[in-house]
Amino acid sequence: MNTRRVVVTGIGAITPIGKTTDETWKNMINGVSGAAPITRFDATNFKTQFACEVKDYKPTDYFDRKEVRKYDQYAQFALISAAEAVKNSGLDLDSIDKDRAGVVWGSGIGGLDTFISEISEWATGDKTPRFGPFFIPKMIVNMASGLIAIQHGFSGLNFTCVSACASSSHAMLDAMNHIKWNKADIIITGGSEAAINEAGVGGFNSMKAISTRNDDPKTGSRPFDADRDGFVLAEGGVALVFEEYEHAIKRGATILAEVAGGAMNCDAYHMTAPDPEGRKASNVMTLAIKDAGLKPEDIDYVNVHGTSTGLGDIAEPKALINTFGEHVYKMSVSSTKSMTGHMLGAAGAVEALACINAIQNGIVPPTINLHNLDPEVDSKIDFTFNKAKKRDIKAALSNNFGFGGHNACVIFKKI
Repeated sequence: MNTRRVVVTGIGAITPIGKTTDETWKNMINGVSGAAPITRFDATNFKTQFACEVKDYKPTDYFDRKEVRKYDQYAQFALISAAEAVKNSGLDLDSIDKDRAGVVWGSGIGGLDTFISEISEWATGDKTPRFGPFFIPKMIVNMASGLIAIQHGFSGLNFTCVSACASSSHAMLDAMNHIKWNKADIIITGGSEAAINEAGVGGFNSMKAISTRNDDPKTGSRPFDADRDGFVLAEGGVALVFEEYEHAIKRGATILAEVAGGAMNCDAYHMTAPDPEGRKASNVMTLAIKDAGLKPEDIDYVNVHGTSTGLGDIAEPKALINTFGEHVYKMSVSSTKSMTGHMLGAAGAVEALACINAIQNGIVPPTINLHNLDPEVDSKIDFTFNKAKKRDIKAALSNNFGFGGHNACVIFKKI
């Protein structure tokens, strides 16, 4: 089957380590942690009292007050990042066929802030139903993709992928495929999340999934370290403009990277735990490499899922060894979640930003807070310990694995 090539022509970001793409990347290669005490709510009585928030975020810096009332924070992050991505892409919105322009977004939870606010007000009141008229449209997880389309007038395909921590990776894969299949020429894709609230922190605390290192938040996210105690909850949004190659060339766009290929599958093993042998994680990487028309030895850098959890950080290195064999010791590996925290449904998108910038700049971002490698992890793998390193990167692979066993792998390459 002859398919069309897909490239990235714009990126936008608002993350715990930067309110733009450039700021996020700069802090990423400098090993800056986004973790700090929670300011969104009083976390005094919670086991975890820190997270990776977007710093000093004020909605009214981006939206008027009427708009703020209509948009949950996860949708605000989506709109902010999408606006930057479109601007950076150089798209002339008056000259494109908007029926051939779409949005495929990713979010694992959606409007949790809105849900908490509305239900709390009802539960603590006189039980008279006084729900706000924006409750449902603010809360539903597909609203961000609709709002982005309204923002830019994109009237082509439009939907949202919901697969926990793999959501935005699935969104990017769907965007890639729809352009390849000639269903669209331009798609804004990526993901956003805003779950740093009482329910988000409390829920993950009850699962014993997130770090409780309250005395030293900046070292809370420590993938592959023997002393890790869970991931650090994060928020934000990252958007990418995916475009058909000839369409981008014709308009003189700056091409950042090619979306070479990808794959998705399922562990079919457990609700929240990965297969401890990483068998399907290995399989999804193998399928992605094949889809990209590459060989395992063509991959120079892997941005691993690497959440800083006990089980996942053991299974993924096993999957790398099974996939790459001896080449695993020649490529660079890192977990940028050590800096950004875990942005849940937006994780794949921010890690795509890391891969594309690594290709563009010839720099591998580090895995920070990694001082005592878990003895169950192969010490010969180059995890880019604590400091970025220069390296020519022709192809980069990004892994994301979500609760439910959802696995997604996306490959970007230099063009």
